[in-house]
Amino acid sequence: MNLKIQHFVIFLTIFGLISCTKQPQKLSQISGKRLPIASSLKVDDSIDAFIAPYRNRLNSVLDSTLAIAAHNISKTDGAYNSSAGNLMADIVYAEANPIFKMRTGHTIDFVFLNFGGIRAPISVGKVTTRTAFEVMPFDNSIVVVKLDGKTVIKLVDYLIESKKAHPISGIQIALDATNRPSKINIQGKPFEEGKDYFVATSDYLLEGGDNMVFFKEAKEQTNIDYYVRNAMIDNFKKVDTLSPVVDDRFYKMN
Repeated sequence: MNLKIQHFVIFLTIFGLISCTKQPQKLSQISGKRLPIASSLKVDDSIDAFIAPYRNRLNSVLDSTLAIAAHNISKTDGAYNSSAGNLMADIVYAEANPIFKMRTGHTIDFVFLNFGGIRAPISVGKVTTRTAFEVMPFDNSIVVVKLDGKTVIKLVDYLIESKKAHPISGIQIALDATNRPSKINIQGKPFEEGKDYFVATSDYLLEGGDNMVFFKEAKEQTNIDYYVRNAMIDNFKKVDTLSPVVDDRFYKMN
């Protein structure tokens, strides 16, 4: 009788251990539904109250006045160059050149950016940090590349053939009646095909963005770890009034 009881106890113990063992679980189905973010969604008061201080602080920083625009600044107010393009290219030159010189001992010869990188105009009146984010919402970094003269010619040909007012600074191009360059000056001096030039652009264009494949022929490249947008913000803080205009940095001769 005792032997039977012992066997029964052992059976219960083994059964209990087996039943307590965790069985591996397998995913049998995944389901989901689309939740569109729209004005019909109700605000969660507790979440809204939690983020309110951060939102208010962010808006305060974004909307503080850094400078004043004397007039509307647009990328479409000129056929060959524009007030917005000239402003952006000049800012990149002014803010990036000291950094590049400090790191390399060289200076930037000219700036070449892209028309599509300017995402919004600047309206007359106050200019803020938010303005810079609207104009340049992308985290594009400024890079300086070393191009030989033949590659610079490809860059100029691209500029002419694109028929867009791409932002440039430090270079002047005059077209003749056949839309060929009759004059190319860089830093006020005639272009030399046998010379190398340091060109500031964005990492997006360096990687071939907007089909600017000529940048892949760069002999050297230096990323100065500086967003185009941050250069704009830093520059806005230094100036009182923005008043860029369409000028003769790229034009067609009569």
